[in-house]
Amino acid sequence: MTRNTDHEVHEHDRGLGYDLKTLVSRRKALMFFGAAAGTSALAACATGTSTSTSAAETTASAAEATTDAASCAAAAPQETAGPYPGDGSNGPNVLIESGIVRQDITSSFGSYTGTAEGVPTTIELTLQDLAAECSPGVGMAVYLWHCDRDGEYSLYSESVADQNYLRGVQVADATGTVSFTSIFPACYAGRWPHIHFEVFDSLEAAVAGENARLTSQIAIPQDACTTVFDYDSGYSRSISNLAQVSLESDNVFGDGWDAELATVSGTPDTAMALSITIGVAEKSANTAAAPPAGGPGGGQPPEGGQR
Repeated sequence: MTRNTDHEVHEHDRGLGYDLKTLVSRRKALMFFGAAAGTSALAACATGTSTSTSAAETTASAAEATTDAASCAAAAPQETAGPYPGDGSNGPNVLIESGIVRQDITSSFGSYTGTAEGVPTTIELTLQDLAAECSPGVGMAVYLWHCDRDGEYSLYSESVADQNYLRGVQVADATGTVSFTSIFPACYAGRWPHIHFEVFDSLEAAVAGENARLTSQIAIPQDACTTVFDYDSGYSRSISNLAQVSLESDNVFGDGWDAELATVSGTPDTAMALSITIGVAEKSANTAAAPPAGGPGGGQPPEGGQR
């Protein structure tokens, strides 16, 4: 606690004046004045120390505020869910199926069987609630889905219409984090490698398949994609597809991807790990702009129509 020097000097001055008037001679008064001068100097030093301490505390508080501001993620932009979300907005609704709440989304569940092949990958999202001063998005639910190693989407693409793998829901923990075990997505014609997700305010809202607070996508860094595609021959088509697209030319990320680009670690011979911090704004601030001509993803759909 900072010492209240001004208050102490004021009390001391009142006592000194009273003594001078009632108890001491002129000579003693002069002696007291000399002592008072010394006391004032000490008080000034004490005040200076207090001021320096206050300035240091102010600087520390400002630095802490700057750190807090820097740790607050930018709002993730609203993006198209694409034509194959599986959330009931366009065909099947996997969100209402028993078993959708799961951490490992590699295999199909319920009445479907089958496992997606590819390089094992952990996908971790840390949610920040921008409507609550960037606090962790505790209790928020994330529905995440992406294409398989062949660039196909379960439930929709003809070859995997009888699968529901690579789709799942997780609830954010005390740190606002959700994690999925999956495979590394492919790069299909016309799109940069990406992952789709929707954020709901609660698990109840998620499994009802309605009222998502945010719908967006995650972009995967090029060097990680190149490493995986070169390592696993099952991604061979992704190599040529990646060479024909860029983040700048992508019809989703082309207008900016800073808030959507994941950080990647690991190696394909063991497992890859994707992580990203997602700033979730109020739903009213997440109104999607009208998509460009050409369908849900904008532009001309690639072969197969996936977005």
